[in-house]
Amino acid sequence: MSQYAFGGMIGADPEQLTHLGTTLSRQRTDIEALMATVTSALATTTWTGPARQAFEQDWQASFRMALTRLGEAFDLAGRDCLMRANELRRVMGA
Repeated sequence: MSQYAFGGMIGADPEQLTHLGTTLSRQRTDIEALMATVTSALATTTWTGPARQAFEQDWQASFRMALTRLGEAFDLAGRDCLMRANELRRVMGA
């Protein structure tokens, strides 16, 4: 489905939008796996001193939070794409 307004297309292919939505949503799982991998590696690494303390503090306070927000943003964008694809199908009668 598409419309032309002021020389540009407005619309999307529902199947492509569904694929994009699924791909975006899947990134949350990958990001969660990354966080688990780093957390596990950190827990099993013999490393003491101020550098480790600084890294752990950054990991807990900054990195994990940023990755969590990134995963949530990907998931939200993916769900939005899926919702729009379904709405396009409904409007198009497909």
